[in-house]
Amino acid sequence: MKLTFHGAARQVTGSCHLIEAAGKLILIDCGMFQGSHELYDDNASDFGFDPRQIDLLLLTHAHLDHCGRIPLLVKRGFTGEIISTSATRDLARLVMLDAAHLQEEEARHQHRHGKRGGHYEALYDAVDALDAAGQFGRVATYRERIQLCPGVAATFHDAGHILGSASILLELTEGDQQRRVLFSGDIGSYGRALLNDPDPPQDLDTVVMETTYGDRDHRTLEASIGEFHDVLSEAADRGGNVIIPTFALERAQELLWYLRLGIESGVIESGQSIYLDSPMAVSATRIFARHPEAMRPELARMIHDGEDPFRIPGLHFTRDASDSMALNHVRSGAIIMAGSGMCTGGRIRHHLRHNLSHADCSVIFVGYAAEGTLARRLIDGAGRVKLFGDEIPVRASLHTVNGFSAHAGRGGLLEWHRSLRGPRQTFLVHGEHTAMDSFARSLDGQVVRTPNMGQTFEL
Repeated sequence: MKLTFHGAARQVTGSCHLIEAAGKLILIDCGMFQGSHELYDDNASDFGFDPRQIDLLLLTHAHLDHCGRIPLLVKRGFTGEIISTSATRDLARLVMLDAAHLQEEEARHQHRHGKRGGHYEALYDAVDALDAAGQFGRVATYRERIQLCPGVAATFHDAGHILGSASILLELTEGDQQRRVLFSGDIGSYGRALLNDPDPPQDLDTVVMETTYGDRDHRTLEASIGEFHDVLSEAADRGGNVIIPTFALERAQELLWYLRLGIESGVIESGQSIYLDSPMAVSATRIFARHPEAMRPELARMIHDGEDPFRIPGLHFTRDASDSMALNHVRSGAIIMAGSGMCTGGRIRHHLRHNLSHADCSVIFVGYAAEGTLARRLIDGAGRVKLFGDEIPVRASLHTVNGFSAHAGRGGLLEWHRSLRGPRQTFLVHGEHTAMDSFARSLDGQVVRTPNMGQTFEL
């Protein structure tokens, strides 16, 4: 039995782990490396294994850094079954198609402007994404054991991260050897508004665990909601727009819920124009309504009773590019939520271009910003940024509200790990070096490893 790390090893993104057991090759996730345009070569390079030899792919959740290279895997010869929860299957199809569209747009842009010597090509197109969606097979239900093949069984456990997210337990048998290996996926915070708390299994041999926030905690959710409402109220008094770079999955839906709470309580002025300017976020919000089984009971009851938790006064869903461009002429009083959350692409860059230079406007960052991204540069205090060839002065009021993260902070990660009861070894992934090393020092009494890319371990 072997475990090899082909992504998210001493870095945050690109989840991809390979299990060799019982004569099978099983992949856990196949995600995209994210953070800057310079990662194109990393995403286009060899996987480190032959996709044609992979028997099964188990997907923890639908974020791009976990599913974004699945169409490329299929394009290069993977023909096996993909297994996930029902909500993850629906969201992953959306995410992969959106990624294909963005890559095709980027390829056209690069060719049109003669960049990269004219050699830039999309990693995959919409047909590849649809081919990948067609390979999703059996649907996993939380805590129900699936016999994948002789000697290998899998059980998906609620990870509380995004809709349908899971930690995946593999039970492996080879001869007289048995191993219980858990892949955490991304671990959600406890006490979230929309989703249930993480619910991992116990009695493990090995855990592969994310450490995105392994060195720090978030603000409390209550304080973050209060700050969010306060910023919106202050912005309304100044009269400028509020721009919110928003991840389409989970974050957009949570913010709609908190906007609803603020309007209902009177903290946020009713009648403001609120724009969800993201076709992907709009579609994801509709998918949420199809999967009450993956949400907290109170939200599930609302949906069952025919009430849409995300419908609020003044809300406009913006799908068409022309409608999005029309928002560039709105100078005040609008709350505009658009992707991408790290400002690496998408419609948010246009809204920043038209609002960053205005002192009466506000920008609220509500999620993780990787090194090298526009969001991180703004958060770190850049006085000017380049957007679409123009130098834009940063005069808007910038705010960072950390408590909305879909990832557990250090305390939540420690609580999650303590609940596992006795893994003999822990592999830490999905973290910057400082976060991973800090978290490793907090785990006493067991073997803790921080693997490098391509490194293989015997289980």
